[in-house]
Amino acid sequence: MSDQDQDNPRRDFLRKSLTLIPVVTVASTGLGGSMLMATPEPAQAAPVKPAPNDKTYEPSYFTAEEWAFINAAVERLIPADAQGPGALEAGAPEYIDRQMNTPYASGALWYMQGPFNADAAPEMGWQSKLVPKEIYRLGIAATDAWSKAFNGKVFAAQDSATRDDMLRRLEAGGSEVAAHFEAVPAKIFFNLLLQNTKEGFFCDPIHGGNKGMVGWTMIGFPGARADFMDWVERNEQYPFPAVSIRGERA
Repeated sequence: MSDQDQDNPRRDFLRKSLTLIPVVTVASTGLGGSMLMATPEPAQAAPVKPAPNDKTYEPSYFTAEEWAFINAAVERLIPADAQGPGALEAGAPEYIDRQMNTPYASGALWYMQGPFNADAAPEMGWQSKLVPKEIYRLGIAATDAWSKAFNGKVFAAQDSATRDDMLRRLEAGGSEVAAHFEAVPAKIFFNLLLQNTKEGFFCDPIHGGNKGMVGWTMIGFPGARADFMDWVERNEQYPFPAVSIRGERA
């Protein structure tokens, strides 16, 4: 690992995430994951350059309240910093909403008859009687109810520090949140949200996320280039911009 990698924990974490996430695929079936919170970069660092966004995306599955939650949550899971745009700027919310209209979100790709074991290895497949679109609907409602019980505000209306704290508690899934998550376990909801957020940050732009290929650019991934084998063993920074499936260049 270079000195630059050691100084950039967010970049290193996201690079390692690529070993777990198919870059050009639709959403994964795994429920595993750990909390992704970035360490702020020094104030004197270069400002963030936002990803290109020609039009405002209108969600087709999530309600206005749910959409506000998704945007507020992914903005804290992979926040923008001096290394580049975060999940919000990269279009992860659009990616997640678009996935809700695929067979993946309805569980059509999996055996759904049970038995289900939440502690089973990811290789054993989906381990919940709820499908992703149900987990989002129930999980967002439960999180907002929990948030309102705290100070009368929904999750999206909380400040950044409060949202970070709530996400950490969701990840832990302790007894203090369990009372608000009777319909869906908090950890299952959180892990799905985090997994889909990372997918939206690193997917090919054809799926709605990784706009401007900001995720690939941050970690030096070449994208869908036809041939870059000559560079694999050089241990040098790849000098050419990432290319999407459609042939767009970063």
